[in-house]
Amino acid sequence: MRGDELSRIAEEQAALRRIAMLVIRGAPPAEVFTAVAGEIGTIAGADHTLICRFHADNTMLVVASWGRRNDLDRAPAVGSSWPLDPDSVGGAVARTGHPVRRCYENAHTGIALWARTHGCMSGVGCPIMVEGRLWGVMTILTQSVEPQPEGVEERVRQFIELVSAAIANAESRDELAASRARVVAAADATRRRIERNLHDGVQQRLVACQLGLRAAQADIPPGAENLRRQMSDAEESLEGAVEELREISRGLHPTILSRGGIGPALTMLARRSAVPVELELRVARRVAEAVEVALYYVVSEALTNAVKHARASHVHVELNVGGTLAYAAVQDDGVGGADYGRGTGLIGLKDRIESLGGRIQVASPIGSGTTLFVHIPIDGNEPSRPGS
Repeated sequence: MRGDELSRIAEEQAALRRIAMLVIRGAPPAEVFTAVAGEIGTIAGADHTLICRFHADNTMLVVASWGRRNDLDRAPAVGSSWPLDPDSVGGAVARTGHPVRRCYENAHTGIALWARTHGCMSGVGCPIMVEGRLWGVMTILTQSVEPQPEGVEERVRQFIELVSAAIANAESRDELAASRARVVAAADATRRRIERNLHDGVQQRLVACQLGLRAAQADIPPGAENLRRQMSDAEESLEGAVEELREISRGLHPTILSRGGIGPALTMLARRSAVPVELELRVARRVAEAVEVALYYVVSEALTNAVKHARASHVHVELNVGGTLAYAAVQDDGVGGADYGRGTGLIGLKDRIESLGGRIQVASPIGSGTTLFVHIPIDGNEPSRPGS
């Protein structure tokens, strides 16, 4: 094997390793697309490379673009949409599902016309398959009328396999996040419905019974002290049931959270806590309800664990909501040892936070307390509530 052939193979393998590392570390598809477009363009000696995704409306979306002379201002913009016309390699690949070659000397429509007017006279297109379906096309454009050397499609195929893996991984992550979000939203909607039903139904009926007992007590004749005592005991038990029901309702979905926001809700939570709570709140504005609910349940669960499991004597809560990120840290001085596998509600919190694109970390060394760290992106998440 000649030295130049060995050098070419080594160059390709090095490029493949770079792309593979991006896929392994879970880089976003856009980053992988851009890297692949550049690596293939360099290896194939192309003037332009494009990665496009097919859409059901017979168009393709440019998701990555590369130019040899860095003249990307002249290239099809990432995010632009083009018709799948028969002159283009994209149109041919979409129709056949196989690699194709095209000469653009007579092109007159769409992206093929763009290629010709920018001096690209020939192109090679290779299909991108994701889990058995045709996802898009990798296009290599050159200014030479002479076609790309034989075998270029096979050289590109290995890169496309990595692109396919990145797409499949990203789509799986997106589907998982969407599934988590649906589960969390459904659970929150159910909690709100139960809270309303308790407040408007059972709680109101219990209050009415309580008022009825009080009225009946006023009509007890003098001397019937035994009956008065029994009625008083019943009214006291009913008062306890009403208060217990209010506590359950607040735990399901606190009204103050919807009305006043996360700051007042956490202040109320701290006042009701069985362990002293120090609050350090910096809340610049209201944010999406899902974010506020998540932050509330993080603090609520942490306080519950501090009392029930950690045997803590003090809890410090720090909350910063502003800019593009909500940050919370809840630290107790308890026994530590908390983890996701001990039924402390941390798994539910993890699903809730990650469904919003956030992160939750737990630091809980034995004997040194527990700290929850939470980051949730809030950029662009404006609250959809009246008066906010």
